[in-house]
Amino acid sequence: MENITDIYIVNQISLSSINDKDLYYYKNLRNLTVINSRLTYVSKLAFENNIKLQYLNLKDNNLSTLSWRIFHHLNISYLFLSGNPLHCSCENMWIKLWLGEEADAQELRCIEDGGGRKLLSRLTLPNCGQEVPMATLSPSRVTLKEGENLDLSCTTSGEPAPDLIWMCNWLRLSNLSSLDHNSKISCTAENIVGEKGSSLLLDILFPPKITKLSDAISDHHWCIPFSVSGNPKPELQWLQNDRPVTEGAYIMTLIHDITDREYHGCLQLDNPTHLNNGNYTLIAKNKFGMDQKAIDAHFMLEPWGEERRSQIHNIRLFKSVKGCMILYVVVGIAAVAFTGFLLMLVILKFGGNSKFGIKGPSSVISNDDDSASPLHHVSNGSNTPSSSEMGPDAVIIGMTKIPVIENPQYFRSTNSLLKTDTFVQHIKRHNIVLKRELGEGAFGKVFLAECYNLSPDQEKILVAVKTLKEASENARKDFQREAELLTNLQHEHIVTFYGVCVESDPLIMVFEYMKHGDLNKFLRAHGPDAVLMTEGQTTRPVELTQSQMLHIAQQIASGMVYLASQHFVHRDLATRNCLVGENLLVKIGDFGMSRDVYSTDYYRVGGHTMLPIRWMPPESIMYRKFTTESDVWSLGVVLWEIFTYGKQPWYQLSNNEVIECITQGRVLQRPRTCPKEVYDLMLGCWQREPHMRLNIKEIHGLLLNLAKASPVYLDILG
Repeated sequence: MENITDIYIVNQISLSSINDKDLYYYKNLRNLTVINSRLTYVSKLAFENNIKLQYLNLKDNNLSTLSWRIFHHLNISYLFLSGNPLHCSCENMWIKLWLGEEADAQELRCIEDGGGRKLLSRLTLPNCGQEVPMATLSPSRVTLKEGENLDLSCTTSGEPAPDLIWMCNWLRLSNLSSLDHNSKISCTAENIVGEKGSSLLLDILFPPKITKLSDAISDHHWCIPFSVSGNPKPELQWLQNDRPVTEGAYIMTLIHDITDREYHGCLQLDNPTHLNNGNYTLIAKNKFGMDQKAIDAHFMLEPWGEERRSQIHNIRLFKSVKGCMILYVVVGIAAVAFTGFLLMLVILKFGGNSKFGIKGPSSVISNDDDSASPLHHVSNGSNTPSSSEMGPDAVIIGMTKIPVIENPQYFRSTNSLLKTDTFVQHIKRHNIVLKRELGEGAFGKVFLAECYNLSPDQEKILVAVKTLKEASENARKDFQREAELLTNLQHEHIVTFYGVCVESDPLIMVFEYMKHGDLNKFLRAHGPDAVLMTEGQTTRPVELTQSQMLHIAQQIASGMVYLASQHFVHRDLATRNCLVGENLLVKIGDFGMSRDVYSTDYYRVGGHTMLPIRWMPPESIMYRKFTTESDVWSLGVVLWEIFTYGKQPWYQLSNNEVIECITQGRVLQRPRTCPKEVYDLMLGCWQREPHMRLNIKEIHGLLLNLAKASPVYLDILG
């Protein structure tokens, strides 16, 4: 019934009245038509819940009188009453006034006492009201201090003289309090023609009072709820451990609701740490006084609190007492281990390729020091460089000692899938003309270059050239293996690998050149803070729209679907490792430049291993376990980067605090420009249990549907 807007009733002889409850459930009724029935009575209460009624047609019924009270709360634009035996009485004179010229158009007539019919528009009766009454409340506006008194008066006018009805029980208001604030005082003038009211709201000035200050609650951010009343609006100030709280983008006072000069809100803290623990005091002030309340708030365990210091002290004490005994045990174990080591050397020397040899790719579950290793420097076990060829920043992966500073690119999770007939294109050095340096990574420089004879359709094309400093035999083998790997990665959203140049040092890899550089810089250059980051530029760059951000996101997801289908684990998916071309084309790729430019995105472990912990799930941080599901977590962080225009995840926290947050189950809060559907998708990527996370294909499908719903206009970005 709530959805019905029109009711049409005709030729219903048994319908004699519309009573109080007949229309109760028709909450959105707009048009009511009752024709050729025997309707004699209509209750005003029947229409009280239908204030949207705009059209009322009661033609050809048996109505003798229709009270103006029926129309008191209605916004009726059309009223039809012709064909009813209306009495020529004062009670019906309001119809003449209300219809005006429309009464003639309907040829609306009334029945006189002698039985004759007369046009209602020409009816004049003695002692009948011809004027809607008026009521005027004085004073019309009131602002008083708490405790003061108020005298009110109401004057009326109209024909006949109206009755005065007060909507309160007093005319003198004494000792007003804050509870009287926004109270409505009304008076009404009423006669047989209609009624008119006048009212005012009491504006009471009173000092602040804090009515609620509650324990902090968490919902992807933390909030200390409060309620404060006061008029004028109180100024609010927070203290933490008796020191003023400096509010900004990460700690702010938010007012959610205002009712009768009572302000309901909270102190919101975005991803607080143990540094935010303490006693919080809220002070509310206005010119009439002040109030304050305090509460203790605890957000996170201190990483080096008293309990942990006590545990460390007990361990040291135990070591001191048992030191001598342990020394003997260690010496014995060392002797046994040394003997075993000598035996293993003999087996390896004379055993050849026995069952003890190590073959196949490295495991995707890495040891503590291999987590930043790029794929193109992971050996299959057959190529083991000597320690003399390696620098100090090197770790052992399987049987291979390799440097691990450059960003990881791709990592295989199953047995080798390289095609046996993989053909890597070799490019002549004289066909490569360097233009300028783009950057320098740990393994060599990257240049913008022109490459000739690369495409049959073009004489020359722009490419990105990555050089390799080290030219040892093992480095060359790793270089060849990476080239074979990249040759097999062919997808519209993976940066295209053209080939290699190995005629002389340095060794060169040739990649597709992406005009707008890495995605992180691109996002920042097209965000709300772009002007702050440009040097000397005064014009505001075009800001990315929500639909364009969705377009970017679905392209990255498409590339990750492809990598997952090829059984690759990326391990360092981030906007810094994606590139942007013309028409907002985005591809996944890394030329080894990110480590220098984005050094703060990585966490150094053990003096050499670099971990992108802000993009890593708990199992990767704690156990160095990398899977397709860990890439899904990173994709969720990439979505967060996109919808914050390239901000660093957890930018307000140190690396140690980030590790604590992630391992304790906290997640990034929803960006202000992010739709709820996309944030729900992020939360699906950040499930603590890997098997509970969204499937990469599901993520791509959801993003694709959202992107299709928002058409993207690309020409503004060039």
